Amino acid sequence: MKIMLGYASCGIAAGAAEVEEVLKKEINKSGIEVDYRRVGCVGMCHNEPIIEIEDDGVRYTYGNLEIEDVKKIVEEHLKKREPYRKKLVVPPEQEYDYFSKQKKIVLQNSGVIDPEDIDDYIQKGGYDALQRVLNEMEPGDVIEEIKNSKLRGRGGAGFPTGLKWQFAADTPSDKKYIICNADEGDPGAFMDRSVLEGDPHAVLEGMAIGAFATGADEAYIYCRAEYPLAIRRLNIGIKQAEQRGYLGDNILGTDFSFHVHVKEGAGAFVCGEETALMHSVEGERGMPRPRPPFPAQKGLFGKPTNINNVETWANVPWIINNGAEAYHSIGTEKSGGTKVFALAGKIRRGGLVEVPLGTTLREVIFDIGGGIEGEAKFKAVQLGGPSGGCLPEEYLDTPVDYETLTEAGAIMGSGGMVVMDENDCMVNVAHYFLDFTQKESCGKCTFCRVGTKRLLEMLERFSKGEGSEEEIERLRSLASKIKSYSLCGLGQTAPNPVLTTLRYFYEEYDEHIKDQHCRARICRPIITYTITDDCVGCTRCVEECPADSIQGEKGSKHVIQQGMCVKCGACFEVCPVKAVEVE
Repeated sequence: MKIMLGYASCGIAAGAAEVEEVLKKEINKSGIEVDYRRVGCVGMCHNEPIIEIEDDGVRYTYGNLEIEDVKKIVEEHLKKREPYRKKLVVPPEQEYDYFSKQKKIVLQNSGVIDPEDIDDYIQKGGYDALQRVLNEMEPGDVIEEIKNSKLRGRGGAGFPTGLKWQFAADTPSDKKYIICNADEGDPGAFMDRSVLEGDPHAVLEGMAIGAFATGADEAYIYCRAEYPLAIRRLNIGIKQAEQRGYLGDNILGTDFSFHVHVKEGAGAFVCGEETALMHSVEGERGMPRPRPPFPAQKGLFGKPTNINNVETWANVPWIINNGAEAYHSIGTEKSGGTKVFALAGKIRRGGLVEVPLGTTLREVIFDIGGGIEGEAKFKAVQLGGPSGGCLPEEYLDTPVDYETLTEAGAIMGSGGMVVMDENDCMVNVAHYFLDFTQKESCGKCTFCRVGTKRLLEMLERFSKGEGSEEEIERLRSLASKIKSYSLCGLGQTAPNPVLTTLRYFYEEYDEHIKDQHCRARICRPIITYTITDDCVGCTRCVEECPADSIQGEKGSKHVIQQGMCVKCGACFEVCPVKAVEVE
């Protein structure tokens, strides 16, 4: 019997460490021999902490566990061999909707293998692709296979991966580098972190194959220091792979050598841009430079360099093992394979999903994610993080591919997907994302440094009910100029949340300015809390008010002193009879 505990960052945050302590104790007390191991995220972050049991070839998934549930699982399932159905989130006799439309390639081992045990990876066919490449293929053959697969970069605009490799391979040099961009900084994004925590060897194997194809012998994985578990498992994986001969000198007895280093980043969002990332690896301040020359011609330490992100590298072994045609058949005509998304926000089933490219937003958000949490209606989805755009309900049937999303005003980005409902204000959403990118600007070019600041100031005025229609047009005009004239991808995409909210939610900007009204009741300067005649005088609001702005005797109607009210919403939240109104 095999027992697997989800021990990625999501599981640990939900209490997996406490669950493990009790689980091990109860297993020892029971005297039952089991094959116990920690695994990465299975994708169902909404059900963490998760324990999965493989019993006679049948898989049982238990989720949302409390300490007492763990004891029950040991007592009922391990001792009596009867499933503890109260906490079964995936009964073996039925398919869970969350997985029904997913296709696992990048995530095929996540939540299945112990990411700190190379033997688990090898038993699943790990490093078979590298052995095939070194024993049966030439570098040019590998590049052609990647080209034919139609794999595109999974970290941004979707540049064809095989073409990128070809550029690096064609540049003559005595030294070449490979870089894995694991600097995942988008709010609401956790795809790369989860892959590194759940299946680090897939990334290492993909990088080794890429190095062989392009003629590189050294690599850096640039991972932000806020991902300590991912970094720990990467370092363990590198050491194990070196000991087994999959990394290091003369790999698998050939004349191919390849060394991998982990470089911890300090969390600057701009270092996700490839030229800024390279400056950071070199020990310089992370600031982008103009291109050309492109990294494939002149990159890290002035040498030809091939950069791909975590998810891109993790696709490579599957393509080599299964063939370019099999991979391309899964996606669309122009984009092969699958895409991993981090589902977050106002969603019932948040977590990590992997779907074939071309799957519609509706299928991802409603069929897989279960739709909006609570009774509110869907309003928009933010794709591509702060560099992406907000798409409204009428775009739910949009297929998820690079060209279609770009045409709609969003981008694929690294795969963040933040769902919003009718209680979200789109002026506030634009302000939130622009505030993030403005703070993360490196300051090198004027349009990004100053332009985003001016955009933010205008959005702040709108949230106060100030401004004019002419100012909205200035907002649009400035956003377009920043997009056109900024130096790097951060500045070029920073206005996307502004431009898409103007395009699809213009009426909310109009209401803020003309009517001093925020329909979502979020923008504090233009909302007012009042207590109606339904008030029963329970004093709950008085007790919770941080500004002491509510007056009234117990048993009588209370009144909010508007001049003192800080509009925190505490009274609205605690009123048992819903006697507090927000306008």
